[in-house]
Amino acid sequence: MTTPQRIAPFTARQMMNKVPEVTAIFWIIKVLATTVGETAADYLNVTLNFGMTGVSLVVAALLLAALALQFRLRRFVPAVYWLAIVLISVVGTLITDNLIGIGLPLVATTIIFALALTATFILWFRSERTLSIHSITTTRRETYYWLTVLFTFALGTATGDLLAEGLKLGYFASLMLFAGAIVAVSIAYFVFSLNAVLAFWIAYVLTRPLGASTGDLLAQSPVDGGLGLGTTLTSIIFLAVILTLVTVLTVRQRLTKSIPSASQQDK
Repeated sequence: MTTPQRIAPFTARQMMNKVPEVTAIFWIIKVLATTVGETAADYLNVTLNFGMTGVSLVVAALLLAALALQFRLRRFVPAVYWLAIVLISVVGTLITDNLIGIGLPLVATTIIFALALTATFILWFRSERTLSIHSITTTRRETYYWLTVLFTFALGTATGDLLAEGLKLGYFASLMLFAGAIVAVSIAYFVFSLNAVLAFWIAYVLTRPLGASTGDLLAQSPVDGGLGLGTTLTSIIFLAVILTLVTVLTVRQRLTKSIPSASQQDK
């Protein structure tokens, strides 16, 4: 008689899916969050003169606190999830900026994060046999998910900077390039039945440099190829839109939960 295997506490905690549905609002907030990640990092580092080290430590601490709260929850909470996304976007930008600050070329940082992301995907799939975001129901899967998200943000920042600044394409041309790539992925998915999980993660990676290029285009001075809105105004506008959309999602979630209970009372 075989004894049942004990499941490690790390994988045993079952919960409801902790990731939002992939809708138009999801992608809008994702792009806005990536833009804020780019402009907020520049705002804290340059405008407020906090310095790269100070900003990195403070934002990293805030991210750890947000993720600790996210991991403690047993269901998807829009405010907590998107707060973590915004903070991890800023951290992803700062990681790349710190590596560039110590003299690492953009080509090297792009390769490093591409390899790190690939390794995370491989380990995740070998462990769970799926990369679907519709099954983030254990702590281990959630850990893989957030690690993947971090590397997508860092890779996106490095790739966007490499094309816009390293290869001198400029912010607008880079934005159009990444937008075109996302359109191509969408066509491959809707028309040619590209695998849904593969299409999602390709688009997820591409939205990071798309948002970063958008942020730089809006915030940077015309001399540097931007529109000159500044990091302060750009960050405030995009954060306000994110807050509005997250509020809509929160209200919608509460209304959805209240509908079954109301119908049961009518029976």
